[in-house]
Amino acid sequence: MRTLVASDLDRTLIYSAAALGLTVPDAEAPRLLCVETYERAPQSYLTETAAGLLAELAARTTFVPATTRTRAQYGRIHLPGPEPEFAVCANGGHLLVRGVSDPDWQRTVAERIAAHCAPLAEVRDRLTGTADPAWLRKERVAEDLFVYLVVERPLLPDTWVKDLTGWAAERGWTVSLQGRKIYAVPQPLTKSAAVAEVARRTGAAEILAAGDSLLDADLLLAADRGWRPGHGELADAGWCAPHVTALEARGVAAGEEIVRAFLGGLGGLG
Repeated sequence: MRTLVASDLDRTLIYSAAALGLTVPDAEAPRLLCVETYERAPQSYLTETAAGLLAELAARTTFVPATTRTRAQYGRIHLPGPEPEFAVCANGGHLLVRGVSDPDWQRTVAERIAAHCAPLAEVRDRLTGTADPAWLRKERVAEDLFVYLVVERPLLPDTWVKDLTGWAAERGWTVSLQGRKIYAVPQPLTKSAAVAEVARRTGAAEILAAGDSLLDADLLLAADRGWRPGHGELADAGWCAPHVTALEARGVAAGEEIVRAFLGGLGGLG
């Protein structure tokens, strides 16, 4: 039975320095491998052990990075092992095949969004028009598909996110709060739909998945087996599903445990 493995990247497999979550003494900390640089500075890491396991995983099965990052942001990441044949970017808006966005998939996504969602401009105006400059730091549109804000989290009113979530849902959009970022994403724009297309093309009969945020929930629910770390939006909400294992590990240690779980799902020893 052919198995496909799809995983979120940030705070699931790879971690910024601020998100490493190391709790052991410095002398016992794991060796880290940098897998992303930005403006000539190291940006994201995984443990060297996780790197070796991920290379083994990618050599044994179809491994699909599934990220909310734009194509340009994804292009900064250099994971160990062979270059993935497929990758999901922009939360499912782009399906990369050998590094190139598939035009047929782009058309499919555009048709679904046009049929079910309010225009991006309307949602963007709502976010920027109601955000308080006291806590808003940046506003960005990603791939002309969705919008996100960078905020000062301690100053962000809980009621603002709650009100936005309800308003957006009535218009076919999903709101997700991840660290310092607030995402507003069209509901048809999902990682699970893009991963299902990869499964169709490859003939995969089983999907393993991992993720930490609300935008990963659909991917986890669509998978045959899934894992989420002990940190992140899903963990904070106590989110669970019968076939999804909620790990206790947090930070970069959770990333290593997730790759071990993927290999175990293939019958590997890890």
